[in-house]
Amino acid sequence: MQNDTRSKAEEFLAVASQFQLGALPTEQRHPLTYELADLSRRDVTAALALLKDIDIGVLSDVASCAPALAGLESAIRDTLQSGNRIFFYGCGATGRLSLAIEYIWRHLHRGDTAADRVQGFMSGGDLALVHSIENFEDHPEFGARQLREIGFGAHDLLVSCTEGGETPSVIGATEEATRISKRKPFFLYCNPDEALHEQVERSRRVLENPDIEKICLFVGPMALSGSTRLQASTGLMLGAGAALLAAGNKAPPPIDALADFMRQTDLSFLAKFTEEEARIYGAGDFVLYETNDYGITILTDTTERAPTFSLLGFENQNDPARRPSLSYFCLPQAENADAGWREILLRAPIPIEWDELRAVAGGARLAGFDFSAQARQQRIALTAPHQLHRFVIERQGGEMCFTLGDCHHRIDVCGLHPFHEHLFLKMVLNMHSTLVMGRLGRFESNVMTWVKPSNKKLIDRAIRYAEYLLHHENIHGFSYADICYQLFEETARMTPAQSVVLMTVESLRQKAAQG
Repeated sequence: MQNDTRSKAEEFLAVASQFQLGALPTEQRHPLTYELADLSRRDVTAALALLKDIDIGVLSDVASCAPALAGLESAIRDTLQSGNRIFFYGCGATGRLSLAIEYIWRHLHRGDTAADRVQGFMSGGDLALVHSIENFEDHPEFGARQLREIGFGAHDLLVSCTEGGETPSVIGATEEATRISKRKPFFLYCNPDEALHEQVERSRRVLENPDIEKICLFVGPMALSGSTRLQASTGLMLGAGAALLAAGNKAPPPIDALADFMRQTDLSFLAKFTEEEARIYGAGDFVLYETNDYGITILTDTTERAPTFSLLGFENQNDPARRPSLSYFCLPQAENADAGWREILLRAPIPIEWDELRAVAGGARLAGFDFSAQARQQRIALTAPHQLHRFVIERQGGEMCFTLGDCHHRIDVCGLHPFHEHLFLKMVLNMHSTLVMGRLGRFESNVMTWVKPSNKKLIDRAIRYAEYLLHHENIHGFSYADICYQLFEETARMTPAQSVVLMTVESLRQKAAQG
């Protein structure tokens, strides 16, 4: 093993105890989805029914937290009535839900000065909405700095969202809010207090801080283990968003109404779309998602596929060596890249212009992600000679319409509040993309064997998944540290088309065979 690779592994092992999160419910395997990978290939309709039932359960879980969320609603209402602002902050999936909540607020307040009273932001800035900013979340000081620079004031309210309750950058922002504002920040998360208190020191610090209001929205394990873009982010978006809209007199119906809509909607239509998109990728072709109505929701799902399944992220038009991601995104009515960003966010984008991060999160790089009408021709040229397939999701009258090749379907959504409409589509796309990846072999059982270890939490996750596969094959004798060293060695030599977890397992399998 090269010295620098071993040194990196040892640097991680020195702090690994702070990121070994396997005992937390959000990191554990869901008992109902052990056969999810096989089911995605054998019976997509049955897999969809299973995922639908799990999501309906999440809606009920959040509904049961109404008393705690009433306190958040009251604090938001008081802040708005006092003429101050509400800030939503998160990282990764919770950062994207923070931006989605802001989008819904702005959508419902178009042409109203109240639109600017809510600000969503995320670790890594707005560019992180479409491309992961590696390692940012490991730095609490980055979250604190973002909060200061975005204009958070002495009478503003921060609502922090973190699926696990342990994200360093979100904790850093939350603790900074206690020093800036006279209003106690809210901290929303999905793991039980006792688990966090026992396992994670930085979480314990938050839980014991009387200047921070805590709300646990417990939703249990994820349908795909550790993939908090699924049920955890759904629950947090539902709880935080509903509290905001109720406080701002734009309340959606009770959560039970969305649960009833989910129960009554036959999602078996998705099977043909899932099978077709997987077939497209298997044939070496590409997909372009198009919409003029659901931009931020579609973008959130398609972006999150890259780190979850080790896919190439969206290509940047300013990168001469760019390679096409499996899917991309387009707003046909947007004339140029700037107009596309403004339509996605309903405001100007906010980049990170720090010296150490400008190259990966600054405005110049952000402008290279072009989701305007020009994206279609750019993608056609980039993916040639392979075919580009359009997946159109749009609102026609009172219906949500899906079209991919010969696959067509319409759902009557005229009775849904816009907030519930976006949440419904989020859940639908999460189910769809998860099963597409299952058909492509990007996870085994319900374990993310293709996870990209781009930060410390994901490094631990990759080590644990390799450990699980070794035990499943009855291969023993390798410690957590042994697996870590091997993982870093494989990371140094892997290609984008490989799974570092599976490579690590294969190398250790060979070592075991050699005694």
